[in-house]
Amino acid sequence: MAEWSNDGGQSWLPVRVGDAEVRPDRTAECRWAANVDLLEVPPGRIGVNSVSTQVRLFEEITVTRGSPYRVPAGRYVVDGTKAILRGGGLACDLLGMEDILREAALPVARSVPRDTARSTAQTLVAEAMPWASVSWRAGVRADTRLPAFVIDEDRWGALSGGTDQGGASTGIAPSLGAEVYADARGVIVFAPVPTLTDPVAWVLPYGEGIVEPEAAQSSEGLANVWVISGEEDTEGTAASAPVGPVYVWDDDPSSLTYAGPDPVGDPLAPQRDGLFHVRPRVARYSSPLIASEEQAYTVGRAKLADSLRVQSTLSFTAFAHPGVEPGDVVRVEVTPDAWETHIVDACPRRLGGATLTCQTRTSTRRL
Repeated sequence: MAEWSNDGGQSWLPVRVGDAEVRPDRTAECRWAANVDLLEVPPGRIGVNSVSTQVRLFEEITVTRGSPYRVPAGRYVVDGTKAILRGGGLACDLLGMEDILREAALPVARSVPRDTARSTAQTLVAEAMPWASVSWRAGVRADTRLPAFVIDEDRWGALSGGTDQGGASTGIAPSLGAEVYADARGVIVFAPVPTLTDPVAWVLPYGEGIVEPEAAQSSEGLANVWVISGEEDTEGTAASAPVGPVYVWDDDPSSLTYAGPDPVGDPLAPQRDGLFHVRPRVARYSSPLIASEEQAYTVGRAKLADSLRVQSTLSFTAFAHPGVEPGDVVRVEVTPDAWETHIVDACPRRLGGATLTCQTRTSTRRL
């Protein structure tokens, strides 16, 4: 089912849904996107349009002797519409609520005063989306005090990450070792970067709904050593002191991406130990919003967790599960008695359909 609103979600009108496909994807800038046919709905200023209309989608789960339970399947803005010639209605292309923040660029550059991450983010979101809630998940230090910085024009970049005109990395979320996105309810969420040690949300035994799991590997984006630096917040004194660099690396000897015991201080140690396969892959991140070494280590651990898990991927089709979302950790029995832990990147599905396709990633493993 679906609802639409032209007043920023103050009121919602129900609408019948024809074909509907949702595409939750953690790697996309808008985490939720969809294509949906809205039936018997007026177009234009007083109806569904691509300027002011928001759409909420739901999946209903019917239980015996009970009321249907509605699972949110995304809150969206309408990116485009096309008239349905037979039967009436509109075929709509929908994008997640991040699109509002992307489009709401600042008209002039802004100097942001020293304040907490929570306060700064809330202001940037509220200016573009006054109805929106901002949620801070456990593990994200929302009360970290950020130094003063300048936003050139990109509001979404200031929240999620980007660069200023001088090439310096910006973004409140990455400076906290976090990611930011709009969830299925349209809430702007700051959450820790998911890791394979997070609680498992879904267990899939072999043969129980899984059809032809397909595994693949790629080294794109792989980094096993991160160099993180920033600038200490000196609260208005003449010069700022540098933070770092601090170094974070894969120190697990059983990992295929093992960087050695100390790739910074003793880069020849793996060769002395006969570990000739060890190959450091170094990446750097610097941001003026990183104001302490503790914050730099938090950022480095988040970057490392994200860059180590990109090599081994798995695509599988299973019975539909509307509760699965990008970032969830799943345990999959890919062959009998061979279990792997993966993080869900994308889980597109047709609303009301019987199956769900997941694309997942995991850390590389010794094969």
